[in-house]
Amino acid sequence: MVSPEADRVLRYLVEVEELAEAVLSDKRQIVDLDTKRNQNREGLRALQKDPSVSEDVMVCFGNMFIKMPHLKTKEMIQKDQEHLDKEIERLRSQLKVKVNRLLEAQGKPELKGFNLNPLNQDELKALQVILKG
Repeated sequence: MVSPEADRVLRYLVEVEELAEAVLSDKRQIVDLDTKRNQNREGLRALQKDPSVSEDVMVCFGNMFIKMPHLKTKEMIQKDQEHLDKEIERLRSQLKVKVNRLLEAQGKPELKGFNLNPLNQDELKALQVILKG
């Protein structure tokens, strides 16, 4: 028979461990998606350098190569880039919430400045006008 105090401590440790695992999992997924995004960027750059736009190009899908039209390949990679950007941004926004929940469960204060967002173009221009006086 487990004492109520030991049971409470065990539940606390399980909760903290689950929250930490969720944070680490999201971080790993962000790294994996970013790696794929960089590979796509390399592929797009190679397609831009290729002067023969009219010819087909070889594209690697998993463990096989497929010959595809140059423009269709470029469009496909660009769509994949957009999807990856959205997915990474979604994971990053979720990560902030998960980290805050983990810190709260550990009894630590919330990180300061963790929820900052970059300035958009209009805000940046307004700031430059103000600074120039």
